[in-house]
Amino acid sequence: MKGVVLYGPPASGKSTVTAALTVLDPRFVLLRKLKAGDRRGSEYEFISAERMAELRNAGRLLVETQRYGNTYAVDRYQVERMTTAGQIPIVHMGNIPDIHRLNDAGPWLVALLWVSREVCERRSRQRLDDDTSQRLRAWDETLADRRAHDDSLFYCRYETDEIAPEAIARQIACAFSDRQDDSLHSPRLTTQDSVP
Repeated sequence: MKGVVLYGPPASGKSTVTAALTVLDPRFVLLRKLKAGDRRGSEYEFISAERMAELRNAGRLLVETQRYGNTYAVDRYQVERMTTAGQIPIVHMGNIPDIHRLNDAGPWLVALLWVSREVCERRSRQRLDDDTSQRLRAWDETLADRRAHDDSLFYCRYETDEIAPEAIARQIACAFSDRQDDSLHSPRLTTQDSVP
């Protein structure tokens, strides 16, 4: 296993669960995706569009996504550096085809974090996002993405307004350990099977 993918719409708790995983086991570390575009957010490595093109041309980008007028990417070398150092990368993803591309370079444990559209809007407004309408559009796109592509990709599923982030982190850490021990025959977790 290369690491953990947290998939879900905006405000579904990806950053909160990542923080809980890091507290639980410091080997779990957020992989800071490359970002070309605006310089908002604290979870990215900001680069120019020209640098992104150089990395793309060099074959270093495992995944590249356009959203909110920005380009986001996962750098193959960064994943390799982290795993060589004994870290477990955590990647936040917003679409299933990108997860498949990431898995082409080696298996990842993929967890679905979900909230209703209403909870997404409430959380976005509570944290004073100035682009809540775009985040709701992204929620709609994520739901459509799941309906179009969800093919038992998710090893575990959570409704993050119904289960504490610390509990989610413990279950993901256990699942990752189980998959490391036996990636082909571990039992699947079905927590929160009611996720739409």
